[in-house]
Amino acid sequence: MNIDLTNNTAVVCGSTQGIGKAIALQFAASGANVILVSRNEERLREVLRELSKAKTQNHSFIVADFSDPENLKNKLYNYTSEHPPVHILVNNTGGPKIGEALKAETSEFTDAFRNHLVCNQILVQALVGGMKKGKYGRIINIISTSVKQPIPNLGVSNTIRAAVASWAKTLSRELAPFGITVNNILPGATKTERLYSLFKTRSESSGQSVEEIANQWLEEIPAGRFGEPEELAYAAVFLASPLAGYINGVSLQVDGGRLNCI
Repeated sequence: MNIDLTNNTAVVCGSTQGIGKAIALQFAASGANVILVSRNEERLREVLRELSKAKTQNHSFIVADFSDPENLKNKLYNYTSEHPPVHILVNNTGGPKIGEALKAETSEFTDAFRNHLVCNQILVQALVGGMKKGKYGRIINIISTSVKQPIPNLGVSNTIRAAVASWAKTLSRELAPFGITVNNILPGATKTERLYSLFKTRSESSGQSVEEIANQWLEEIPAGRFGEPEELAYAAVFLASPLAGYINGVSLQVDGGRLNCI
Protein backbone atom coordinates (compact mmCIF):
# COMPACT_ATOMS: atom_id res chain seq x y z
CA MET A 1 0.00 0.00 0.00
CA ASN A 2 1.16 3.47 -0.86
CA ILE A 3 -0.56 5.91 1.47
CA ASP A 4 -0.83 9.31 -0.16
CA LEU A 5 -2.26 12.23 1.83
CA THR A 6 -1.75 14.81 -0.93
CA ASN A 7 -4.38 17.59 -0.92
CA ASN A 8 -5.24 16.83 2.72
CA THR A 9 -4.57 19.32 5.49
CA ALA A 10 -3.73 18.01 8.95
CA VAL A 11 -3.64 19.81 12.29
CA VAL A 12 -1.19 18.08 14.64
CA CYS A 13 -1.13 19.17 18.28
CA GLY A 14 1.87 18.81 20.54
CA SER A 15 4.00 18.59 17.43
CA THR A 16 7.35 19.98 18.57
CA GLN A 17 8.62 16.76 20.15
CA GLY A 18 8.06 13.04 20.64
CA ILE A 19 5.08 11.32 19.08
CA GLY A 20 3.44 14.53 17.87
CA LYS A 21 6.54 15.60 15.97
CA ALA A 22 6.96 12.13 14.45
CA ILE A 23 3.36 12.22 13.22
CA ALA A 24 3.79 15.69 11.71
CA LEU A 25 6.94 14.59 9.87
CA GLN A 26 5.28 11.44 8.54
CA PHE A 27 2.16 13.30 7.43
CA ALA A 28 4.32 15.74 5.49
CA ALA A 29 6.32 12.88 3.97
CA SER A 30 3.00 11.40 2.84
CA GLY A 31 2.02 14.60 1.06
CA ALA A 32 -0.22 16.38 3.56
CA ASN A 33 -0.20 20.05 4.37
CA VAL A 34 0.63 20.19 8.08
CA ILE A 35 -0.43 22.78 10.63
CA LEU A 36 1.69 22.42 13.75
CA VAL A 37 0.22 23.40 17.11
CA SER A 38 2.23 24.04 20.28
CA ARG A 39 2.92 26.80 22.79
CA ASN A 40 6.63 27.13 21.92
CA GLU A 41 7.03 29.27 18.81
CA GLU A 42 10.78 28.75 18.53
CA ARG A 43 10.43 24.97 18.47
CA LEU A 44 7.47 25.22 16.08
CA ARG A 45 9.67 27.10 13.62
CA GLU A 46 12.39 24.46 13.97
CA VAL A 47 9.98 21.62 13.18
CA LEU A 48 8.42 23.61 10.36
CA ARG A 49 11.81 23.69 8.64
CA GLU A 50 12.06 19.90 8.91
CA LEU A 51 8.75 19.14 7.21
CA SER A 52 8.95 17.73 3.69
CA LYS A 53 7.67 19.91 0.86
CA ALA A 54 8.33 17.35 -1.86
CA LYS A 55 4.73 17.70 -3.07
CA THR A 56 4.74 21.51 -2.88
CA GLN A 57 2.82 21.56 0.38
CA ASN A 58 2.06 24.67 2.35
CA HIS A 59 2.89 24.06 6.01
CA SER A 60 2.20 26.47 8.86
CA PHE A 61 1.80 26.63 12.64
CA ILE A 62 -0.45 27.99 15.37
CA VAL A 63 1.02 29.08 18.71
CA ALA A 64 -1.42 28.07 21.43
CA ASP A 65 -1.24 27.22 25.11
CA PHE A 66 -3.83 24.63 26.14
CA SER A 67 -3.96 26.10 29.64
CA ASP A 68 -5.94 28.95 28.01
CA PRO A 69 -8.84 27.31 26.11
CA GLU A 70 -10.44 30.64 25.15
CA ASN A 71 -7.24 31.78 23.46
CA LEU A 72 -7.04 28.46 21.62
CA LYS A 73 -10.65 28.87 20.44
CA ASN A 74 -9.99 32.39 19.12
CA LYS A 75 -6.88 31.34 17.23
CA LEU A 76 -8.65 28.36 15.65
CA TYR A 77 -11.60 30.40 14.48
CA ASN A 78 -9.28 33.06 13.09
CA TYR A 79 -7.49 30.33 11.19
CA THR A 80 -10.61 28.64 9.82
CA SER A 81 -12.07 31.96 8.66
CA GLU A 82 -9.05 32.59 6.43
CA HIS A 83 -7.99 29.13 5.26
CA PRO A 84 -9.39 26.07 3.46
CA PRO A 85 -10.95 23.25 5.52
CA VAL A 86 -8.91 20.86 7.63
CA HIS A 87 -9.33 17.15 6.88
CA ILE A 88 -7.32 15.55 9.70
CA LEU A 89 -7.01 16.43 13.38
CA VAL A 90 -4.53 14.80 15.72
CA ASN A 91 -5.24 15.57 19.38
CA ASN A 92 -2.03 15.10 21.31
CA THR A 93 -1.19 16.78 24.62
CA GLY A 94 1.57 16.18 27.13
CA GLY A 95 0.67 13.92 30.01
CA PRO A 96 -0.40 15.18 33.47
CA LYS A 97 1.89 15.22 36.48
CA ILE A 98 3.17 11.86 37.65
CA GLY A 99 1.87 10.59 41.00
CA GLU A 100 -0.75 8.55 42.83
CA ALA A 101 -4.42 9.42 42.35
CA LEU A 102 -5.07 9.62 46.11
CA LYS A 103 -2.31 12.19 46.64
CA ALA A 104 -3.27 14.42 43.69
CA GLU A 105 -4.70 17.87 44.31
CA THR A 106 -8.16 18.41 42.87
CA SER A 107 -6.66 21.17 40.71
CA GLU A 108 -4.50 18.54 38.98
CA PHE A 109 -7.65 16.78 37.78
CA THR A 110 -9.37 19.97 36.64
CA ASP A 111 -6.22 21.24 34.89
CA ALA A 112 -5.77 17.93 33.08
CA PHE A 113 -9.45 17.82 32.10
CA ARG A 114 -9.10 21.33 30.63
CA ASN A 115 -5.82 20.67 28.81
CA HIS A 116 -7.00 17.39 27.32
CA LEU A 117 -10.74 16.91 26.96
CA VAL A 118 -11.89 20.54 26.90
CA CYS A 119 -9.25 21.59 24.37
CA ASN A 120 -9.94 18.49 22.27
CA GLN A 121 -13.60 19.54 22.21
CA ILE A 122 -12.67 23.07 21.13
CA LEU A 123 -10.49 21.73 18.32
CA VAL A 124 -13.19 19.40 17.05
CA GLN A 125 -15.89 22.07 17.15
CA ALA A 126 -13.67 24.51 15.27
CA LEU A 127 -12.65 22.08 12.53
CA VAL A 128 -15.51 19.62 12.07
CA GLY A 129 -17.59 22.00 9.93
CA GLY A 130 -15.07 21.79 7.11
CA MET A 131 -14.91 18.02 7.43
CA LYS A 132 -18.69 17.76 7.18
CA LYS A 133 -18.79 19.92 4.04
CA GLY A 134 -16.16 17.73 2.39
CA LYS A 135 -17.78 14.54 3.67
CA TYR A 136 -14.37 13.40 4.85
CA GLY A 137 -12.62 13.73 8.17
CA ARG A 138 -10.23 11.91 10.45
CA ILE A 139 -9.94 12.67 14.16
CA ILE A 140 -7.16 10.79 15.92
CA ASN A 141 -6.50 11.07 19.65
CA ILE A 142 -3.13 10.07 21.07
CA ILE A 143 -3.91 8.87 24.57
CA SER A 144 -2.50 5.88 26.50
CA THR A 145 -2.76 2.14 27.10
CA SER A 146 -3.97 3.16 30.57
CA VAL A 147 -7.51 3.39 29.19
CA LYS A 148 -7.44 -0.41 29.11
CA GLN A 149 -5.07 -1.12 31.98
CA PRO A 150 -4.21 1.66 34.49
CA ILE A 151 -0.53 2.42 34.91
CA PRO A 152 0.80 2.67 38.49
CA ASN A 153 1.75 6.16 39.71
CA LEU A 154 -0.15 7.89 36.88
CA GLY A 155 -3.41 8.47 38.74
CA VAL A 156 -4.49 11.72 37.10
CA SER A 157 -3.37 10.58 33.65
CA ASN A 158 -5.23 7.27 33.94
CA THR A 159 -8.42 9.14 34.84
CA ILE A 160 -8.26 11.80 32.13
CA ARG A 161 -7.15 9.45 29.34
CA ALA A 162 -10.17 7.25 30.05
CA ALA A 163 -12.45 10.29 29.84
CA VAL A 164 -10.99 11.18 26.44
CA ALA A 165 -11.50 7.60 25.20
CA SER A 166 -15.17 7.68 26.19
CA TRP A 167 -15.64 11.12 24.60
CA ALA A 168 -14.05 9.84 21.39
CA LYS A 169 -16.28 6.76 21.26
CA THR A 170 -19.34 8.96 21.65
CA LEU A 171 -18.18 11.31 18.88
CA SER A 172 -17.42 8.41 16.55
CA ARG A 173 -21.10 7.51 16.44
CA GLU A 174 -22.27 11.10 16.06
CA LEU A 175 -19.89 11.90 13.20
CA ALA A 176 -19.90 8.64 11.23
CA PRO A 177 -22.84 9.69 8.97
CA PHE A 178 -20.69 12.58 7.69
CA GLY A 179 -17.76 10.41 6.58
CA ILE A 180 -15.76 11.34 9.66
CA THR A 181 -14.02 8.73 11.79
CA VAL A 182 -12.81 9.16 15.37
CA ASN A 183 -10.14 6.76 16.64
CA ASN A 184 -7.60 6.58 19.43
CA ILE A 185 -3.99 5.45 19.37
CA LEU A 186 -2.74 4.06 22.67
CA PRO A 187 1.06 4.34 22.87
CA GLY A 188 2.88 1.87 25.05
CA ALA A 189 6.35 2.60 26.42
CA THR A 190 7.74 4.82 23.66
CA LYS A 191 11.10 6.58 23.52
CA THR A 192 9.98 10.08 24.45
CA GLU A 193 10.84 12.65 27.09
CA ARG A 194 7.71 11.60 28.98
CA LEU A 195 8.92 8.00 29.35
CA TYR A 196 12.33 8.98 30.67
CA SER A 197 10.74 11.51 33.03
CA LEU A 198 8.63 8.67 34.43
CA PHE A 199 11.72 6.51 34.90
CA LYS A 200 13.53 9.35 36.67
CA THR A 201 10.62 10.00 39.05
CA ARG A 202 10.33 6.32 39.95
CA SER A 203 14.09 6.12 40.42
CA GLU A 204 14.04 9.01 42.89
CA SER A 205 11.18 7.53 44.92
CA SER A 206 12.46 3.93 44.97
CA GLY A 207 16.21 4.36 45.23
CA GLN A 208 16.72 2.21 42.15
CA SER A 209 18.69 3.49 39.19
CA VAL A 210 16.98 4.72 36.03
CA GLU A 211 18.54 1.78 34.20
CA GLU A 212 17.04 -0.69 36.68
CA ILE A 213 13.60 0.89 36.29
CA ALA A 214 13.89 0.78 32.49
CA ASN A 215 14.90 -2.88 32.57
CA GLN A 216 11.88 -3.73 34.75
CA TRP A 217 9.63 -2.17 32.12
CA LEU A 218 11.39 -4.02 29.34
CA GLU A 219 10.73 -7.32 31.08
CA GLU A 220 6.98 -6.64 30.73
CA ILE A 221 7.16 -6.00 26.97
CA PRO A 222 7.04 -9.18 24.85
CA ALA A 223 8.74 -7.35 21.96
CA GLY A 224 11.73 -6.80 24.25
CA ARG A 225 12.20 -3.12 23.39
CA PHE A 226 10.65 0.31 23.70
CA GLY A 227 8.65 1.73 20.81
CA GLU A 228 9.92 4.35 18.42
CA PRO A 229 7.81 7.51 17.91
CA GLU A 230 7.82 6.74 14.18
CA GLU A 231 5.94 3.50 14.82
CA LEU A 232 3.07 5.50 16.31
CA ALA A 233 3.26 7.87 13.35
CA TYR A 234 2.80 5.03 10.85
CA ALA A 235 -0.40 3.98 12.63
CA ALA A 236 -1.64 7.58 12.55
CA VAL A 237 -0.96 7.92 8.81
CA PHE A 238 -2.99 4.78 8.11
CA LEU A 239 -5.91 5.89 10.28
CA ALA A 240 -5.82 9.30 8.59
CA SER A 241 -6.05 7.80 5.11
CA PRO A 242 -9.06 6.71 3.01
CA LEU A 243 -7.88 3.12 3.54
CA ALA A 244 -9.15 3.27 7.13
CA GLY A 245 -12.62 4.55 6.26
CA TYR A 246 -14.42 1.63 7.91
CA ILE A 247 -12.37 1.76 11.11
CA ASN A 248 -14.22 3.94 13.58
CA GLY A 249 -14.43 4.28 17.36
CA VAL A 250 -11.48 2.00 18.10
CA SER A 251 -8.60 2.33 20.57
CA LEU A 252 -5.54 0.88 18.86
CA GLN A 253 -2.78 -0.11 21.22
CA VAL A 254 0.76 0.19 19.86
CA ASP A 255 2.69 -1.26 22.77
CA GLY A 256 4.78 -4.24 21.70
CA GLY A 257 2.25 -6.59 23.32
CA ARG A 258 2.66 -5.18 26.84
CA LEU A 259 -1.03 -5.11 27.79
CA ASN A 260 -2.42 -8.26 29.39
CA CYS A 261 -6.03 -7.41 28.53
CA ILE A 262 -7.92 -7.52 25.24
